[in-house]
Amino acid sequence: MEQLNPQSVLVTGSNRGLGLELVRQLAKRSNPPKWIFATCRDPAGPRAQDLKNLAAEHPQVIIIALDADDPTSVKAAAAQVTECVKGAGLNLLINNAGIVNSSSLETETPESMAETYRTNVIGPMIVVQVFIPLLRKAAHESPLKGMSCSKAAIVNISSEAGSITSVLEWQRGHVIAYRCSKSALNMLSKCQSLHLAKDEILCVALHPGWVQTDMGNLMGKPPLTKEQSLRAILNTLGRLSEKNTGTFVNWEGNLVPW
Repeated sequence: MEQLNPQSVLVTGSNRGLGLELVRQLAKRSNPPKWIFATCRDPAGPRAQDLKNLAAEHPQVIIIALDADDPTSVKAAAAQVTECVKGAGLNLLINNAGIVNSSSLETETPESMAETYRTNVIGPMIVVQVFIPLLRKAAHESPLKGMSCSKAAIVNISSEAGSITSVLEWQRGHVIAYRCSKSALNMLSKCQSLHLAKDEILCVALHPGWVQTDMGNLMGKPPLTKEQSLRAILNTLGRLSEKNTGTFVNWEGNLVPW
């Protein structure tokens, strides 16, 4: 089995939920990345305390302020990452930050739709645009052949709720803006994969499962714990290769219908 072994990882939305658990599991690996850039909007705020506690235990975890839908904030974060890696590039970028607002077709508002798109679609677009030079540097200087998450990769955390084919858990929650934003994120992921194929940068959209997080609990009782989801996701990321770029997969690596 392939092993996930990036030297540098950046995760957006790292202060809670899936992002925090992802940083925790990466840091506790027997071979942790040299740099784990854990980003969130307000590292100094009370909602980042768990992340700060984790960083205090693991020197690999570097907390950086990053507001994904603010280009100035993203550029400042990229400058910090560039300084830290000292010319090594960025191996793995995980766009995890996301929001959901409860709504139906008749109650959804333009304001909620716009806010959800800013965070769930425009944010990942900006982050990738700004970090492409660091991803390219990692890809071009890596001795690894082909594509992998250890070499250079973008993983956009999506949701099967945005699958037009399955429309996962429709009866539990219509969440119109969220579903539409994840469909758009899937297309963004596909476009990124086509544009960056020549650079051998792997790009996928990934459904983490229905997980017991603040977001997941809004729709009932999720079957997966954060620990279960992230253990499987890290195993899946270790197996991804060029044949997977431009696809939509779940936490176990199985294809999800668009």
